[in-house]
Amino acid sequence: MVKRWGSRKAPLQLWHKKDDTVAAQRPYVSVIIPAMNESATIARVIREAAKVHRDTEIIVVANGCSDHTARIARASGARVLTFRTPLGHDVGRSVGAGAARGEVLLFIDGDMVIPSRDLRRFVEAVTTGVDVALNDYEGPVERQPVHRVILAKHVLNIALGRPELAGASMTAVPHALSRKALEIITAPALSVPPRAQAAAMMSGLQVQRVHRVEVGRMNPRRVQGRDPLEALVLSDHLEALQKLFRSKGCRGGFPVSLDAAAREEKARTEVVT
Repeated sequence: MVKRWGSRKAPLQLWHKKDDTVAAQRPYVSVIIPAMNESATIARVIREAAKVHRDTEIIVVANGCSDHTARIARASGARVLTFRTPLGHDVGRSVGAGAARGEVLLFIDGDMVIPSRDLRRFVEAVTTGVDVALNDYEGPVERQPVHRVILAKHVLNIALGRPELAGASMTAVPHALSRKALEIITAPALSVPPRAQAAAMMSGLQVQRVHRVEVGRMNPRRVQGRDPLEALVLSDHLEALQKLFRSKGCRGGFPVSLDAAAREEKARTEVVT
């Protein structure tokens, strides 16, 4: 989505909002697509998403739309959850997840047409035992200075003891969750993706980066090199770190190194003497 406004504190009833269609059978894959004024792309996005598995439901969370996004999505075979006002950044993921019935939940955006061959990789990863399948994309790390959001993603994964994940993050689409992961993380928590990622790792879920999709080239959010969501995403990562430190202590569960322990002991000895 290009424009996301509104409060991220969505009322409780949103997580269980009734949609305007009835599906005949329980799907295996639920594809969640938040969308706001995406009439130019939504049909193509749905067309690719529908091909990820033979038993797939498409859930479009049409919020704050002033165009024909909802009508086009419905005509394309999607279940449509409609909200007159914008839900807020990433709240659509939570609402869609709350309505999803599949064993695998795949999250994409309404403004990015990603080929089904790429989307299937995330579904396949969850099918084979991964709980949180992340996009193996970390952005342009070779540029100087490195974007602060990219740094935040790396810092969070290092703090969580998973440096090999590099900049892979639930902030980016596509990513997929198992039903087990959704039940542990909970749908409302998905509104703050880094915090949800921290919850997943701290709960022992299998979190892996599985396939690279160059979403940076597809993302229309940036205007003249500036990311309007930068401050919000950085704040989300601080929330995730706060969750970790509250649970594991100020070192995030990392042991004090032997050298540091020796220095602390020496300092205590010097104070005593």
